[in-house]
Amino acid sequence: MTDAPPTHRPATPTAPPSPAEPVAFPQHRTCPYHPPAGYRPLREDRPLSRVSLFDGRTVWVVTGHGTARDLLTDPRLSSDRTRPAFPATTARLAGSFDRRVALLGVDDPEHHAQRRMLVPSFTLRRTAALRPRIQETVDRLLDRMDRQGPPAELVNDFALPVPSTVICALLGVPYADHDFFEAQSRRLLRGPDGADVDDARSQLDDYFGTLIDRKRSDPGDGLLDELVQDRMLTGEVDRQELIRLATILLVAGHETTANMISLGTFTLLRHPRQLDELRADPGLMPFAVEELLRFLSIADGLLRVATEDIETAGRTIRAGDGVVFATSVVNRDARTFPDPDALDWHRPARHHVAFGFGIHQCLGQNLARAEMEIALLSLFERFPGLRLAAPADAVPFKPGDTIQGMLELPVTW
Repeated sequence: MTDAPPTHRPATPTAPPSPAEPVAFPQHRTCPYHPPAGYRPLREDRPLSRVSLFDGRTVWVVTGHGTARDLLTDPRLSSDRTRPAFPATTARLAGSFDRRVALLGVDDPEHHAQRRMLVPSFTLRRTAALRPRIQETVDRLLDRMDRQGPPAELVNDFALPVPSTVICALLGVPYADHDFFEAQSRRLLRGPDGADVDDARSQLDDYFGTLIDRKRSDPGDGLLDELVQDRMLTGEVDRQELIRLATILLVAGHETTANMISLGTFTLLRHPRQLDELRADPGLMPFAVEELLRFLSIADGLLRVATEDIETAGRTIRAGDGVVFATSVVNRDARTFPDPDALDWHRPARHHVAFGFGIHQCLGQNLARAEMEIALLSLFERFPGLRLAAPADAVPFKPGDTIQGMLELPVTW
């Protein structure tokens, strides 16, 4: 087994563009754990350059680590997707910009008010209290895999149900409905067109509207129940805002972590030396999680629009200019992460931007870290002979216009 990248998915484009031709963004990866080969010019032209989007629009792309952290904290860059000049990386995404998105798609003071309501449920202390429940979920799923025997399809048998079960318990959403909301989440993130995305969003709106109405008179002990009783019924938030909050928490709360667990497993199986290090010293797992977050950068392409002129890195970003943060490139900045294409548990990787940075830094990052640590450590402890059940270059992974991860992960032991 070697660290040779799978070659079954062609990059688009494969040839470096001329200096006058902006690089196309986004592009597919040829290897699921490396940035697209076509991004090579972006890595050479740090920290700020230009890319072209699907509709021909040219926008700024941030590729330098220091510049990214500076700009992600700059209030002159807006996350409000309803602004007319907000950039879209796909036609599917552009078609949804008339719909407000809680947390990720709003600016302060609205963003601050929403985040303030939720922060107490995602602190390190609350996450530590959830660890036994996460471990119980992981053990139950591994027990089932063991009983059924090899082979297994790790995405649906393990990587997806771990965070899905946990976020349902945290929010107070019936896990019995997981097939429905997982299917709608896939359509939101990978639907073939805007109409499919709109329909998925409408179905989730109806689902959460019904669930919220039920919790008004019959509350449980989940976060959504607390928000209904303490925030909606007191008039602090209205029903529609609560539906938007519930949707983003549920979708983001399982989709991203599921991808990290599946892609993290694939990456470890393709890096046997680093996997052996973890087996020999499980105490390295928290450091391995940080390095995997940096190395994989699954949420590649944070979007903003400038509301004022910004002078940075010797360039001027004008008001109305679109800005894309190529996180897979930012997290491979050799000035911050020496030998960035190597997987190294011993580097200080905590200052990556895989969770974003600034006021919009991922609210659930503590929970995601805990789920990854417990899931990956338990998986390889339970199945020390775990290996791919298909050639690496035949294992399908996701296209470049969505969150990165494995579509399937056949394994045996």
